[in-house]
Amino acid sequence: MARIIKDLYQRFCDENIVGKYIYATVAVYVLFALIGVVATLFNATGFADGFVSIFRLPADAARLIMQPWSIVTYMFMHAGFMHLLWNMLALYVFGRIFITFYSTRHFIGAYILGGIVGGLFFVLAYNVFPFFEGRTEGSCLVGASAAVLAVVVASAVRSPNYTVNLMLFGAVKLSTLAIATVVISLLLVSSDNAGGNIAHLGGALAGWLFAVMLNKGRDVTTPINAVSAVLVSLWDRVIEWYKSRKPGPRIVKPRKKSEREDDYEFNSRKKEKNDEIDRILEKLSKGGYSALTDEEKRRLYDASHK
Repeated sequence: MARIIKDLYQRFCDENIVGKYIYATVAVYVLFALIGVVATLFNATGFADGFVSIFRLPADAARLIMQPWSIVTYMFMHAGFMHLLWNMLALYVFGRIFITFYSTRHFIGAYILGGIVGGLFFVLAYNVFPFFEGRTEGSCLVGASAAVLAVVVASAVRSPNYTVNLMLFGAVKLSTLAIATVVISLLLVSSDNAGGNIAHLGGALAGWLFAVMLNKGRDVTTPINAVSAVLVSLWDRVIEWYKSRKPGPRIVKPRKKSEREDDYEFNSRKKEKNDEIDRILEKLSKGGYSALTDEEKRRLYDASHK
């Protein structure tokens, strides 16, 4: 078992950012499914449901204040296997398209921003519209749909004519797909999954806002990325501490001041630069040198002379 976990962790580390989010989301689903199985065997489903509920996004604003982390954790949870499967397939396809236009850092920010805005739309709708009166208490939201839709819309804004091949539909432009998804969600805001479709609209708005503002030179995801960098750095330090607990003598060599730069930050910047160059080369192959902006031409020139 330890070997399997180690192999899975190594595969997780080798994946790009999209693969890492898919691995993490699937791992969360499996973990909570196992909790449900164990709880059922011990006739403790009530306790398990109460525990799991603190990670779902409640429609009740007062309850959300008591569990603010759920505005993020809910997007890593799913109501069932098919719910998980469709969201992860969409993330796999459109996440990889997204990082051809943007960077790894942008993916993290846009994905989390889409989930947060989608969740806030959900909570706001349940506390404002009379349609939801009497249904706020006990209602909750799970799923990555809003976050995934933010990725889709941001990609469509960046390259509206980019085409994807969909089963039964053939080649479809990203802009057409994004608009169709938004329209369908809008038409279904009074359906059985009204809250989910309202969250979709919030995620779409977040993706559009991210792309438009970035074109103007402002990255609205900077605060999210700053928090994410801190959390990842802490995680790396925990892993290093765990590895250092292996038995046997260890020789710790003093590091010079210039060598004390955080490994995660260094690797993150290096990966981001490589992602940006890959995106520029992809854009160059599709639209030619004239399609590049002055800043992209400068970055490509600098990279070619290193």
